[in-house]
Amino acid sequence: MPFRDFYRGKKVLITGHTGFKGSWLASWLEILNAEVYGLALEPNTDPALFDILGLKDRVNHRILDIRDPEPLAAHVAAVRPDLVFHMAAQPIVRLSYEIPLETLDTNVMGTAHLLNAIDRAGYGPERPCGVVVITSDKCYENRETYAAYREDEPMGGHDVYSASKGMAELLVASWRRSFYTETADAPAVRLASCRAGNVIGGGDWSPDRIMVDAMNALMKDEAIPVRNPLSVRPWQHVLEPLSGYLQVGAALLDDDASFDCRTPWNFGPGRESERTVAQLCDAIVAAWGGGAWTQAIESEAVHEARFLKLAIDKAWHFLGWQPVWDFQTTVAETVSWYKLAHESRFDTSAMREKTRGQIMKYTQNAFDRGLPWADSA
Repeated sequence: MPFRDFYRGKKVLITGHTGFKGSWLASWLEILNAEVYGLALEPNTDPALFDILGLKDRVNHRILDIRDPEPLAAHVAAVRPDLVFHMAAQPIVRLSYEIPLETLDTNVMGTAHLLNAIDRAGYGPERPCGVVVITSDKCYENRETYAAYREDEPMGGHDVYSASKGMAELLVASWRRSFYTETADAPAVRLASCRAGNVIGGGDWSPDRIMVDAMNALMKDEAIPVRNPLSVRPWQHVLEPLSGYLQVGAALLDDDASFDCRTPWNFGPGRESERTVAQLCDAIVAAWGGGAWTQAIESEAVHEARFLKLAIDKAWHFLGWQPVWDFQTTVAETVSWYKLAHESRFDTSAMREKTRGQIMKYTQNAFDRGLPWADSA
C-alpha cells in the first residue's frame, strides 16, 4: 500500500526530529499528510536542517530530553500517537570516547524510558501503537570481513557508541519478549527495530562525517580532509532507510500482513554503492564541479571500522523493499542540495522546495521501479 494512503491523518511522533534524519522524516511525513509530532533537544549544529527548513512552525514541536522519564511519559500520554519513530540519540562515534556515560544514558536508558512511557500511555488492541526504534549498522559485532551482517547475528561494538546501539537492540528484543506477547494476534504495542548506516544527504552538519567535512571544505575553496581514504563504506542517501522505516511502520499496524513485522530490519544500498572514501570524495568533487581532497594525518586517531555491510535480503523478501538511487545519483542529489544551500545562503523557501523536490523525485523513481510503497508523484 502506498505511504500516502496509510499515513494520511495518522498521529506520528518522532523523537529526535531536530536532527538530520529526523528533519528529513518529518518533511516526508508532512508530504504524506500525517499529523507530525516531535520531541527532541534543540538542534546541536549551526546551521541545522531543522532550522533551515523552518520545521518548528510546521510540526507539533516540543523540546524534551528522553532521559527525563516523567515529562516524557506525560507527553506521550497526551499525544497518544499511532506510530512512534525513535531516532533521538547521541549519534557520533568519536564523541562517545569523550562522553561515554552520556552516550549510554541517551542511547540505552533513553530508549528504555520511551518504551516505558508508551506502556504507561494505556494502549489496547482496539487502538494499538506501532514503535520503530532506529539504531545503527554499528550494533553488530564487526569482524571486519567482507561478509554482510544479517539481522540474527550477534550484537557487539568496539567503541561505546557501537556498544550502546547493540545494547539498545538487546533492550528492544527483551522488552518485546517480556511485555508484548509474541504470539498475540493483536498486541497493544507493536515493536520493531531498524538498522542502517553511512547515510548521506543534504542538510547534515554533524561533526566527523565525511560528507559534512567535504561540503564545509568546498564551500571555503579548501581541500577536503580525509582520514581513511581506503576504508570501504556502503553509501546510501538518507531517503533510502527512511523509506524502509516508513514501510516497517505501516506493516506494524497492518492486521492483514502475511508476516510478523515485530523484528529487526536492515536497510542498506546495493553492492555497486560499496565504495572507498577516496572514491566518494572523487565523486563529490566531480559533482561540485571542482576542488580536491587530501589525506589528513591524525596523531591520536580513534578506531574506525574499515568495512561494514548489511544484508538486506529480509527487507527485500518480506517488505518488497529495495534501494532506489545508485551511488552516482546519491552523490549528485546530495551535492546539489548543499550547492543550492550555499548559493541561496540557506534560504528557507528555496531549501524547503529542494527537499520536497528530492522526496518527490525519489518517490517517483521508486514508483517507476514498481516498489509497493510508492505512488506516482
